[in-house]
Parts: sequence; structure tokens; C-alpha cells
Amino acid sequence: MPDLYQELSRLADSEMYPFHMPGHKRNLESTPMKGAFRCDITEIDGFDNLHDESGIILEAENRANELYGSDRTYFLVNGSTSGVLAAVSAALNEGDTILAARGCHRSFYNAVYLRHLNIVYLPYKSDPIYGIPDSYTREDISTYLTEEVKAVFITSPTYEGKCSDIKGIADVCHEKNIPLIVDAAHGAHLGFESSQVNDNNEYDGLPQSAVQQGADLVIHSVHKTLPSMTQTALLHIQGNLIDKSKLKRFLRIYQSSSPSYVLMSSIDLCIKEMQENGKRYVDRLLDYRNRIQNATKNCSCLQIPGKSAIDDASKVMIYVRNGTMTGQALYDILREEYNLQLEMAGDKYALAIISGWDTDEGIDRLISAVLEIDASLAHESDNNFSDNNMNTDAVESNVDISRQEYALPEVSMCIGEAWDSETDTVDFQSAEGRISAEFINLYPPGIPLIAPGEVLSKEIIQEIRHYLDQRMNVQGLVDMCTGDSAQGMEYRKGFICVRQK
Repeated sequence: MPDLYQELSRLADSEMYPFHMPGHKRNLESTPMKGAFRCDITEIDGFDNLHDESGIILEAENRANELYGSDRTYFLVNGSTSGVLAAVSAALNEGDTILAARGCHRSFYNAVYLRHLNIVYLPYKSDPIYGIPDSYTREDISTYLTEEVKAVFITSPTYEGKCSDIKGIADVCHEKNIPLIVDAAHGAHLGFESSQVNDNNEYDGLPQSAVQQGADLVIHSVHKTLPSMTQTALLHIQGNLIDKSKLKRFLRIYQSSSPSYVLMSSIDLCIKEMQENGKRYVDRLLDYRNRIQNATKNCSCLQIPGKSAIDDASKVMIYVRNGTMTGQALYDILREEYNLQLEMAGDKYALAIISGWDTDEGIDRLISAVLEIDASLAHESDNNFSDNNMNTDAVESNVDISRQEYALPEVSMCIGEAWDSETDTVDFQSAEGRISAEFINLYPPGIPLIAPGEVLSKEIIQEIRHYLDQRMNVQGLVDMCTGDSAQGMEYRKGFICVRQK
């Protein structure tokens, strides 16, 4: 059975002339994007239609479904964002209530806004050592499954690689006929088996996928950890709690009416690769992760948490002990001095993503950089402690250095009402007690520090200030001119949109 790429290549090599979109006409001289343009077509005869698939695209989606094992799998060319929007929209009616963890991607909140939903938040859970969002259990969820809750939304794995008990959560949801939606954008590689025998390495396998654990709707970004182009994703559906025709309706709404065949063929080739070489991919990933883990286990100032803290082997969190350096500073050093571009910087860590398609040379460079930076920090710490006659035992102790936790912000009104309201723009440092009319978040990963309709507290303002001082990427604040024509025009990022009083 030919895959999408084979059929696109056959078309490109044929005498068929394209008197149709797109405008590059598959002319390899039109721009430097020769390889992509060769296979870039629109919905022409014989090539099916993503929004009403019955031929070659349906066959490709079925191949993906066979790999992951759900009832039905859909290709997404607008990224996991379109999958989250469609899943939430199909699972709930306008005005319904959804139970969710705070650490959800921005797309979830956009779906809440578009469908005028109410959110009941699960209590915020933070890892007590590393200060990152923690996973959830069946018991965490069951208490909050009231009659008003019509669906549950969980992110697993998290950006940092924590996995929730999806099977337990799915079971307790299904006891009440409530569908479970899992944003597993970072988990498309989970569930694949290794061919290796456990040789006492710390990482000896990958967690099960959310599909295997019984979630009703699962969103996978195949591009995040598998060999597929950026913007490619999958949406899986199983069980009878979600109306499939309604889901398809929203997929048509949230995805382009001119879906990219290049992206769809990239998904299909990715699926084919995992069908044929999935175990080899997992073997390489686990080997790389265990190599990193073993090589850095004796570091004194930097720490790479292992399986007891991070479930997903693809997430390598380089954590800075005892405040010897900020996560942003570590991220910058790795990029500027070692030419290693990591995924993101957190408050006290930098995050790398590895996969089965990394190289030995790249992994060795990361290990070498971590060891060199750790040795430099240890040397500086020894000198500082010696100068100050301090007890060096304090350097090695791993005390609780997570950020000060605070209760979730007070909700004054729903997201839609606040987002659509008339606003004032004020200096965020003087906005205590005001109702936010915008999302403020770090990017990545895009989890809101404050959402529209929530009250800005002193603690939230202090945290925003803290992240700005560390030069982290705070999104949602407004640039405002703070000078006049005599002084020159000076713009400062530090203002926030709040609801008018």
C-alpha cells in the first residue's frame, strides 16, 4: 500500500501539469524550498481531502491508528493547538464546566474562551524539590467530580516530563460517564517498547501512552519527539462518550481548509518509521538518557533528576542546586559558550529534549558541557565558602529550594467576560487588586501566571517581577512609551491590561 509521500513523488515525476493552486506550481526554481515544493499540492483528483477523507488520507490515518491503538485517529496540520480546541469543543456544550489542572497549554484556555466554558481548577501541585508542576492521581481527581463537571482535562506528560495516573483518572471519570481529555502533546513517543533487556539502567522503558491507559481524547504532537515536521500532530478518540461527528465538525472549523500535503506526508512517513523501527528508536533514546544520567551523577552544583522525579526519558532537566546560578543563566551559557540550544529555561533549571534521533556527538557535547559548568561552579563555591569560613556541607545538601507557593489567583469573572471587557493599561507593579484582562505567562511552556478574570495579587506581581529580573520570556505584558519628545521616545515592557473599574 503506497504512502502519501510515494503518491506525491509519483505525481511530481509525472507529466501532469498543475493548473491549480498553489502558486509555485511545483516549479523547483520558484524559491530555494525545492524539496518541499515538489510535493506541495492542493486537494486534486486522486489525493483525497483531509476534511472528508475516504481514500489515501484515510488510509494514512488508519496506519497511525493501528500504531497507537485508538478507535479513530485524525491528522492535524494546525498543530496540537487545533486538536485541543476541537477536543474541548466537542466534549462540552457552551456554558458547561470543565475540571482542569492549572498547568494547561494556552490552547486550552482559548477553547474555554471560544466555548464560554467555566473552569474548576484542581489544586496546584508542585514538585517539592524542583518546583515544577507535578502529576495527578485518581484520588486527586475524584473529589472534584461534581455533577456540574462535564469533562476533565489533564496535561500528561508535562513539559518537564511528569506523567499522571491516566488509567486511574480515566477509570474514575468513566464511573461517572465523564470524558477525559489528555493533552499528551509531548508524549507521542510514549508506549513504544524497547528491545533491550533491563541491565539495571535507571531508565529501562517508557511510560504507557494516554491512549493505552483509556483516555477518551488524546492529542499528540508528533513533531515534538518523533521525526515529523513542525506543526504536525494527531488526535485520537476512543469510547462512546464523545460524539465523533461533532468532533469532526470542530476539526473542520479549527483546521485550514487548505491542509498541507507536505505536512500530512511527513506524519505518514513518521508513522511508517515508528512501525518499522520504533524499538530501535526507544533503545537509542534510553541509551542516551542513561549515558547522560550516569556521566553526571557525581555533579555537585548541577543535578539531572532521574526516573524517580522525571518519568519521561526524553526530558533532561538540568537543575541548579542551592542558587549557584539561575536557570536562564545556565541556558544562556549552554547556548552562547557551548553552541547547545536547549528547549527552555525555568527559574532554577534549563530543559533539554532528546530523542532517538540525536547523535552520539551531540549527547557527548551536552555531557561535557554539564561537567565543565559544574566543575566551574563547584570551584567558585569552594572559594566563596573558604573566604567566608562557611560550612561546605551546605553546598552538598539538597534542601527544599522550590519557589514560594501561593494559592491560585482569585477568580472574579469568567475568562470571556474579562477578555472582552473595556480595559485600562497600567504599570503591573501598581496593579494589585485589579482584574486582569489578559494572559500573563512564561513562554515556553505558556502556562498562565494570571488569566483574564483573575485578581492580581501581591504574590503574582512579585513573581512576574522576579521573572523579568531574570530576563525570562514573560508574555502578555504591554510595551508603553515612558518618555516625551524632549527626552526621546523610550519604551518599557511592564504594563498590563486590566478591566476598567
